[in-house]
Amino acid sequence: MSELIQVLVMTTIAGAAMPVGGVLAMFERISPQWIEDEFRHSVIAFGGGVLISAVALVLVPEGVRELSLGWIVLAFLIGGISFWGLETVLARSKSSAAQLVAMVSDFVPEAIALGAAFAHGESTGALLAILIGLQNLPEGFNSFRELKASGGSSDWKIVGLLCALVPLGPIAGWIGFSYLSAYPKLVAFVMLFAASGILYLTFQDLAPQAKDGDRKLPAVGAVLGFLLGVVGQVLLDG
Repeated sequence: MSELIQVLVMTTIAGAAMPVGGVLAMFERISPQWIEDEFRHSVIAFGGGVLISAVALVLVPEGVRELSLGWIVLAFLIGGISFWGLETVLARSKSSAAQLVAMVSDFVPEAIALGAAFAHGESTGALLAILIGLQNLPEGFNSFRELKASGGSSDWKIVGLLCALVPLGPIAGWIGFSYLSAYPKLVAFVMLFAASGILYLTFQDLAPQAKDGDRKLPAVGAVLGFLLGVVGQVLLDG
């Protein structure tokens, strides 16, 4: 039971990073303007680095360990095509919540994988929890700005919406821990599905937004984000 409590606490904290990112975006006013722009792009790049580290250090290594090559390819193809289709539908509907939906779409399968990892007593569960929280922070930041730009909602209403998404993490983590941990191949498929979707979203949304004219500093954020994942992996393995 204590392990389940850990899953619920960690997924709640990881999900809470979404509204925290929204609050940071709400009070994001730095002078002069170029510093504000550099900060915004650096936050987005940092999120991209964290996402890539989650893929490279946790999701893909854990996923490929359980599946044959054919299933690995299938999981990646379905993940990439699903996220492409979702983005296409949102773009055609002119939805202002594209980043929000994308954030939830990778948060839920990651939380499921986290719950299953804890059920098997794997140390990668703790690392994945940290990476989920770190990626939700800039994604919440970006979602707030996207929803704010569309108009029609006050700042605190948007933050409230982000808060309403937090329980999705514990629910998904509980499902992974209680029900899917007995099916390691299914969990591995979910991990690779999420990894594929994250790669698509990183290069479709985050990487283009991280670029800020001729400025080079924001790209360092991506390196730092990935480095943070590497440090976490080394500390857990040690």
